[in-house]
Amino acid sequence: MRVTVIGAGNGGAAAAVELTLAGHDVALHGRSEATIEPFLRQGIRYQGVFGEGCIKPALVTTSLKEAIENADVAVVTLPTFALGSVARELHEAGWGGSRPVVLNPGHTGGAFEFDTEFRRVSSAIPPIAEFATLAYVARKPAPDAINITGRAKKLRAAALKGGEAAIEAGTILFPGSYDCGDVIASDLCNVNMVVHPPGAILGASWVEATGGDFTFYVQGLTSGVVRVMEELDRERIAVGKAFGHDLPTVIGEMKAIGTVPPDADERDYRAIAAGEANKRIKAPDSLGHRYFTEDFSHGLVPFLVLAEIAGVQTRTTRALVDLHGTMVAGLPRPAARDARSMGLVGATMASLRERLGK
Repeated sequence: MRVTVIGAGNGGAAAAVELTLAGHDVALHGRSEATIEPFLRQGIRYQGVFGEGCIKPALVTTSLKEAIENADVAVVTLPTFALGSVARELHEAGWGGSRPVVLNPGHTGGAFEFDTEFRRVSSAIPPIAEFATLAYVARKPAPDAINITGRAKKLRAAALKGGEAAIEAGTILFPGSYDCGDVIASDLCNVNMVVHPPGAILGASWVEATGGDFTFYVQGLTSGVVRVMEELDRERIAVGKAFGHDLPTVIGEMKAIGTVPPDADERDYRAIAAGEANKRIKAPDSLGHRYFTEDFSHGLVPFLVLAEIAGVQTRTTRALVDLHGTMVAGLPRPAARDARSMGLVGATMASLRERLGK
Protein backbone atom coordinates (compact mmCIF):
# COMPACT_ATOMS: atom_id res chain seq x y z
CA MET A 1 0.00 0.00 0.00
CA ARG A 2 1.21 3.55 -0.71
CA VAL A 3 1.14 5.36 2.61
CA THR A 4 1.85 8.96 3.54
CA VAL A 5 2.94 9.30 7.15
CA ILE A 6 2.33 12.88 8.28
CA GLY A 7 4.63 13.79 11.15
CA ALA A 8 8.32 12.95 11.57
CA GLY A 9 8.56 12.96 15.35
CA ASN A 10 8.59 9.93 17.64
CA GLY A 11 5.33 8.43 16.38
CA GLY A 12 5.94 9.25 12.72
CA ALA A 13 9.45 7.80 12.70
CA ALA A 14 8.20 4.64 14.43
CA ALA A 15 5.32 4.29 11.95
CA ALA A 16 7.68 4.80 9.00
CA VAL A 17 9.88 2.01 10.35
CA GLU A 18 7.05 -0.47 10.90
CA LEU A 19 5.27 0.23 7.61
CA THR A 20 8.49 0.12 5.57
CA LEU A 21 9.53 -3.16 7.18
CA ALA A 22 6.06 -4.54 6.35
CA GLY A 23 6.65 -3.79 2.66
CA HIS A 24 4.54 -0.67 2.21
CA ASP A 25 5.65 2.25 0.03
CA VAL A 26 6.09 5.03 2.60
CA ALA A 27 6.30 8.78 2.05
CA LEU A 28 7.27 10.58 5.28
CA HIS A 29 6.22 14.20 5.66
CA GLY A 30 7.82 16.49 8.23
CA ARG A 31 7.08 20.17 8.68
CA SER A 32 10.65 21.07 9.63
CA GLU A 33 13.71 20.80 7.40
CA ALA A 34 15.83 20.36 10.54
CA THR A 35 13.75 17.34 11.59
CA ILE A 36 13.85 15.48 8.27
CA GLU A 37 17.40 16.39 7.18
CA PRO A 38 19.06 13.54 9.16
CA PHE A 39 16.54 11.08 7.67
CA LEU A 40 17.25 12.37 4.17
CA ARG A 41 20.98 12.03 4.70
CA GLN A 42 21.18 8.54 6.16
CA GLY A 43 17.74 7.07 6.69
CA ILE A 44 16.05 6.22 9.98
CA ARG A 45 18.09 4.11 12.39
CA TYR A 46 15.90 2.03 14.68
CA GLN A 47 16.16 -0.30 17.63
CA GLY A 48 13.72 -1.97 19.99
CA VAL A 49 10.69 -4.16 19.34
CA PHE A 50 11.31 -4.33 15.57
CA GLY A 51 14.95 -5.30 16.02
CA GLU A 52 17.81 -3.09 14.95
CA GLY A 53 18.68 -1.59 11.59
CA CYS A 54 18.12 1.32 9.25
CA ILE A 55 15.31 1.99 6.79
CA LYS A 56 14.96 4.52 4.01
CA PRO A 57 11.38 5.57 3.23
CA ALA A 58 10.54 5.90 -0.46
CA LEU A 59 10.20 9.66 0.05
CA VAL A 60 11.03 12.12 2.83
CA THR A 61 9.84 15.68 2.27
CA THR A 62 8.52 18.88 3.81
CA SER A 63 6.10 19.29 0.88
CA LEU A 64 2.71 17.90 1.84
CA LYS A 65 1.50 18.12 -1.76
CA GLU A 66 4.44 15.98 -2.89
CA ALA A 67 4.02 13.54 0.01
CA ILE A 68 0.37 12.78 -0.75
CA GLU A 69 0.56 12.80 -4.55
CA ASN A 70 0.38 9.02 -5.06
CA ALA A 71 -0.85 7.92 -1.64
CA ASP A 72 -3.65 5.43 -1.04
CA VAL A 73 -4.00 6.48 2.60
CA ALA A 74 -2.69 9.16 4.95
CA VAL A 75 -1.60 8.25 8.49
CA VAL A 76 -1.43 11.31 10.75
CA THR A 77 1.05 10.88 13.61
CA LEU A 78 1.35 14.49 14.75
CA PRO A 79 0.54 15.68 18.29
CA THR A 80 -3.23 15.67 18.68
CA PHE A 81 -3.45 19.47 18.97
CA ALA A 82 -2.29 19.71 15.31
CA LEU A 83 -5.19 17.71 13.85
CA GLY A 84 -7.37 20.70 13.00
CA SER A 85 -4.62 22.47 11.06
CA VAL A 86 -3.63 19.23 9.30
CA ALA A 87 -7.21 18.80 8.06
CA ARG A 88 -7.07 22.21 6.42
CA GLU A 89 -3.57 21.66 5.04
CA LEU A 90 -4.54 18.30 3.53
CA HIS A 91 -7.45 19.92 1.73
CA GLU A 92 -5.22 22.71 0.42
CA ALA A 93 -2.68 20.13 -0.78
CA GLY A 94 -5.36 18.34 -2.82
CA TRP A 95 -6.59 15.51 -0.60
CA GLY A 96 -10.05 14.69 -1.91
CA GLY A 97 -13.06 13.00 -0.40
CA SER A 98 -12.34 9.38 -1.31
CA ARG A 99 -8.88 8.60 0.09
CA PRO A 100 -8.97 7.56 3.78
CA VAL A 101 -7.24 9.27 6.70
CA VAL A 102 -6.11 7.35 9.79
CA LEU A 103 -5.35 9.36 12.93
CA ASN A 104 -2.64 7.52 14.89
CA PRO A 105 -3.76 8.63 17.40
CA GLY A 106 -6.93 10.69 17.57
CA HIS A 107 -6.87 10.67 21.36
CA THR A 108 -10.09 12.18 22.78
CA GLY A 109 -12.24 13.94 20.20
CA GLY A 110 -9.62 13.87 17.45
CA ALA A 111 -11.86 12.41 14.77
CA PHE A 112 -14.59 14.92 15.64
CA GLU A 113 -12.17 17.84 15.34
CA PHE A 114 -10.57 16.61 12.12
CA ASP A 115 -13.99 16.06 10.55
CA THR A 116 -15.27 19.45 11.73
CA GLU A 117 -12.27 21.34 10.37
CA PHE A 118 -12.37 19.53 7.03
CA ARG A 119 -16.08 20.39 6.69
CA ARG A 120 -15.25 24.06 7.15
CA VAL A 121 -13.19 24.02 3.94
CA SER A 122 -14.79 21.27 1.86
CA SER A 123 -18.01 19.36 1.32
CA ALA A 124 -16.04 16.29 0.16
CA ILE A 125 -15.11 14.66 3.47
CA PRO A 126 -12.60 11.79 3.41
CA PRO A 127 -13.24 8.58 5.36
CA ILE A 128 -11.81 9.19 8.85
CA ALA A 129 -10.73 6.69 11.50
CA GLU A 130 -8.82 7.17 14.73
CA PHE A 131 -6.82 5.10 17.19
CA ALA A 132 -7.46 5.68 20.89
CA THR A 133 -3.74 5.99 21.60
CA LEU A 134 -0.48 6.06 19.69
CA ALA A 135 0.55 2.60 18.49
CA TYR A 136 4.05 3.02 19.96
CA VAL A 137 6.10 3.86 22.99
CA ALA A 138 9.03 5.49 21.25
CA ARG A 139 11.65 8.16 21.80
CA LYS A 140 14.37 9.66 19.60
CA PRO A 141 17.81 9.22 21.24
CA ALA A 142 19.38 11.06 18.27
CA PRO A 143 18.03 13.16 15.37
CA ASP A 144 18.33 10.25 12.92
CA ALA A 145 17.31 7.43 15.29
CA ILE A 146 14.21 6.05 17.00
CA ASN A 147 14.11 3.69 19.98
CA ILE A 148 10.78 1.83 19.85
CA THR A 149 10.37 0.22 23.26
CA GLY A 150 6.72 -0.72 22.85
CA ARG A 151 4.15 -1.53 20.16
CA ALA A 152 0.47 -1.88 21.06
CA LYS A 153 -0.69 -5.49 20.93
CA LYS A 154 -4.38 -4.55 20.75
CA LEU A 155 -5.34 -1.06 19.67
CA ARG A 156 -8.83 0.40 19.64
CA ALA A 157 -9.88 2.02 16.40
CA ALA A 158 -13.14 3.58 15.30
CA ALA A 159 -14.52 5.56 12.38
CA LEU A 160 -17.05 8.32 12.01
CA LYS A 161 -20.09 7.80 9.79
CA GLY A 162 -18.88 6.98 6.29
CA GLY A 163 -15.41 6.02 7.47
CA GLU A 164 -15.45 2.32 6.60
CA ALA A 165 -12.52 2.62 4.16
CA ALA A 166 -10.42 4.33 6.84
CA ILE A 167 -11.05 1.69 9.48
CA GLU A 168 -10.27 -1.01 6.92
CA ALA A 169 -6.99 0.68 5.98
CA GLY A 170 -6.02 1.26 9.60
CA THR A 171 -6.55 -2.34 10.65
CA ILE A 172 -4.58 -3.61 7.64
CA LEU A 173 -1.64 -1.25 8.17
CA PHE A 174 -1.41 -1.78 11.92
CA PRO A 175 -1.96 -5.44 12.86
CA GLY A 176 -3.60 -5.78 16.26
CA SER A 177 -5.84 -2.75 15.75
CA TYR A 178 -9.55 -3.46 15.73
CA ASP A 179 -12.87 -1.70 15.25
CA CYS A 180 -14.21 -1.07 18.76
CA GLY A 181 -17.67 -0.03 17.60
CA ASP A 182 -17.81 3.75 17.65
CA VAL A 183 -15.68 6.84 18.17
CA ILE A 184 -17.04 7.48 21.69
CA ALA A 185 -15.61 4.15 22.88
CA SER A 186 -12.31 5.03 21.24
CA ASP A 187 -12.28 8.56 22.70
CA LEU A 188 -12.94 7.33 26.22
CA CYS A 189 -10.11 4.77 26.02
CA ASN A 190 -7.39 7.36 25.52
CA VAL A 191 -5.23 6.08 28.37
CA ASN A 192 -3.05 9.20 28.42
CA MET A 193 -5.87 11.38 29.72
CA VAL A 194 -6.03 9.14 32.82
CA VAL A 195 -2.39 8.23 33.47
CA HIS A 196 -0.77 11.64 32.78
CA PRO A 197 -2.83 14.48 34.37
CA PRO A 198 -2.85 13.30 38.04
CA GLY A 199 0.93 12.86 38.15
CA ALA A 200 1.50 16.03 36.13
CA ILE A 201 -0.56 18.21 38.47
CA LEU A 202 0.55 16.66 41.75
CA GLY A 203 4.18 16.45 40.66
CA ALA A 204 4.40 19.90 39.07
CA SER A 205 6.64 21.41 41.74
CA TRP A 206 9.04 18.45 41.41
CA VAL A 207 9.00 18.92 37.62
CA GLU A 208 9.91 22.59 37.93
CA ALA A 209 12.51 22.03 40.66
CA THR A 210 14.37 19.14 38.98
CA GLY A 211 13.65 19.66 35.28
CA GLY A 212 11.93 16.27 35.29
CA ASP A 213 14.82 14.32 36.75
CA PHE A 214 12.69 11.50 38.14
CA THR A 215 10.79 8.56 36.70
CA PHE A 216 7.21 9.61 36.03
CA TYR A 217 5.58 6.18 36.34
CA VAL A 218 7.72 4.89 39.23
CA GLN A 219 8.93 7.65 41.55
CA GLY A 220 6.06 9.91 40.50
CA LEU A 221 3.34 7.29 41.04
CA THR A 222 2.77 8.00 44.75
CA SER A 223 -0.24 6.92 46.81
CA GLY A 224 -1.87 10.33 46.42
CA VAL A 225 -1.41 10.29 42.65
CA VAL A 226 -2.91 6.79 42.50
CA ARG A 227 -6.02 7.84 44.46
CA VAL A 228 -6.66 10.76 42.10
CA MET A 229 -6.09 8.49 39.09
CA GLU A 230 -8.57 5.93 40.43
CA GLU A 231 -11.30 8.56 40.83
CA LEU A 232 -10.59 10.04 37.41
CA ASP A 233 -10.90 6.57 35.93
CA ARG A 234 -14.21 5.95 37.73
CA GLU A 235 -15.58 9.11 36.12
CA ARG A 236 -14.39 7.95 32.68
CA ILE A 237 -16.05 4.56 33.11
CA ALA A 238 -19.30 6.21 34.28
CA VAL A 239 -19.41 8.40 31.16
CA GLY A 240 -18.79 5.33 29.02
CA LYS A 241 -21.69 3.52 30.71
CA ALA A 242 -23.98 6.48 29.96
CA PHE A 243 -23.11 6.03 26.27
CA GLY A 244 -23.76 2.29 26.47
CA HIS A 245 -20.15 1.12 26.76
CA ASP A 246 -18.88 -1.22 29.49
CA LEU A 247 -15.27 -0.04 29.57
CA PRO A 248 -12.39 -1.70 31.43
CA THR A 249 -10.29 0.18 33.95
CA VAL A 250 -7.34 1.99 32.44
CA ILE A 251 -5.18 -0.88 33.72
CA GLY A 252 -7.36 -3.36 31.82
CA GLU A 253 -6.99 -1.25 28.69
CA MET A 254 -3.22 -1.04 29.16
CA LYS A 255 -3.05 -4.83 29.59
CA ALA A 256 -4.70 -5.19 26.18
CA ILE A 257 -2.30 -2.65 24.68
CA GLY A 258 0.64 -4.36 26.32
CA THR A 259 2.02 -1.52 28.46
CA VAL A 260 1.41 -3.24 31.82
CA PRO A 261 2.18 -6.88 32.69
CA PRO A 262 -0.44 -9.35 31.39
CA ASP A 263 -1.05 -10.75 34.88
CA ALA A 264 -1.69 -7.33 36.46
CA ASP A 265 -4.77 -6.90 38.64
CA GLU A 266 -7.08 -4.51 36.75
CA ARG A 267 -7.76 -2.66 40.01
CA ASP A 268 -4.07 -2.16 40.82
CA TYR A 269 -3.06 1.18 39.33
CA ARG A 270 0.52 0.72 40.52
CA ALA A 271 0.86 -1.88 37.78
CA ILE A 272 1.71 1.04 35.47
CA ALA A 273 5.10 1.24 37.17
CA ALA A 274 5.82 -2.41 36.31
CA GLY A 275 5.41 -2.04 32.54
CA GLU A 276 8.73 -2.45 30.75
CA ALA A 277 7.84 0.25 28.22
CA ASN A 278 7.05 2.77 30.98
CA LYS A 279 9.37 2.21 33.92
CA ARG A 280 12.33 4.19 32.54
CA ILE A 281 10.37 7.15 31.17
CA LYS A 282 11.41 10.42 32.75
CA ALA A 283 8.96 13.03 33.98
CA PRO A 284 8.18 16.17 31.97
CA ASP A 285 11.07 18.63 31.96
CA SER A 286 8.81 21.69 32.22
CA LEU A 287 5.18 22.84 32.23
CA GLY A 288 5.52 23.14 28.45
CA HIS A 289 5.82 19.35 28.07
CA ARG A 290 3.02 17.54 26.21
CA TYR A 291 1.77 15.93 29.44
CA PHE A 292 0.73 19.48 30.36
CA THR A 293 -0.03 20.96 26.94
CA GLU A 294 -1.80 17.98 25.35
CA ASP A 295 -3.39 15.70 27.91
CA PHE A 296 -5.43 18.42 29.59
CA SER A 297 -6.54 20.59 26.67
CA HIS A 298 -6.98 17.67 24.27
CA GLY A 299 -7.75 14.88 26.72
CA LEU A 300 -9.68 16.06 29.74
CA VAL A 301 -11.36 19.11 28.14
CA PRO A 302 -13.05 17.13 25.33
CA PHE A 303 -13.85 14.43 27.91
CA LEU A 304 -15.78 17.07 29.89
CA VAL A 305 -17.74 17.90 26.72
CA LEU A 306 -18.76 14.25 26.35
CA ALA A 307 -19.56 14.00 30.07
CA GLU A 308 -21.87 17.02 29.81
CA ILE A 309 -23.71 15.48 26.84
CA ALA A 310 -24.04 12.25 28.82
CA GLY A 311 -25.27 14.09 31.93
CA VAL A 312 -22.56 12.61 34.19
CA GLN A 313 -20.91 14.59 37.00
CA THR A 314 -17.10 14.64 36.79
CA ARG A 315 -15.86 16.64 39.75
CA THR A 316 -12.30 15.29 39.82
CA THR A 317 -11.87 15.89 36.09
CA ARG A 318 -13.17 19.45 36.45
CA ALA A 319 -10.84 20.10 39.41
CA LEU A 320 -7.81 18.88 37.43
CA VAL A 321 -8.71 21.04 34.42
CA ASP A 322 -9.26 24.12 36.60
CA LEU A 323 -6.00 23.64 38.51
CA HIS A 324 -4.13 23.14 35.26
CA GLY A 325 -5.62 26.34 33.81
CA THR A 326 -4.40 28.32 36.82
CA MET A 327 -0.97 26.66 36.79
CA VAL A 328 -0.18 27.41 33.15
CA ALA A 329 -1.88 30.81 32.92
CA GLY A 330 0.24 33.08 30.75
CA LEU A 331 2.32 30.25 29.30
CA PRO A 332 2.16 29.32 25.59
CA ARG A 333 -0.33 26.50 25.03
CA PRO A 334 -2.64 25.29 22.27
CA ALA A 335 -6.30 26.24 22.21
CA ALA A 336 -8.33 23.52 23.90
CA ARG A 337 -10.36 20.97 21.98
CA ASP A 338 -13.76 22.24 23.06
CA ALA A 339 -17.35 21.71 21.88
CA ARG A 340 -16.92 24.27 19.08
CA SER A 341 -13.79 22.71 17.60
CA MET A 342 -15.42 19.25 17.69
CA GLY A 343 -18.68 20.49 16.18
CA LEU A 344 -20.58 19.51 19.33
CA VAL A 345 -22.06 22.83 20.46
CA GLY A 346 -25.60 22.06 21.58
CA ALA A 347 -25.14 18.35 20.85
CA THR A 348 -27.48 15.80 22.41
CA MET A 349 -27.21 12.04 22.74
CA ALA A 350 -29.51 11.73 19.71
CA SER A 351 -27.54 14.12 17.48
CA LEU A 352 -24.27 12.51 18.52
CA ARG A 353 -25.54 9.05 17.59
CA GLU A 354 -26.56 10.41 14.19
CA ARG A 355 -23.06 11.72 13.59
CA LEU A 356 -21.67 8.33 14.58
CA GLY A 357 -24.02 6.60 12.16
CA LYS A 358 -25.82 4.76 14.96
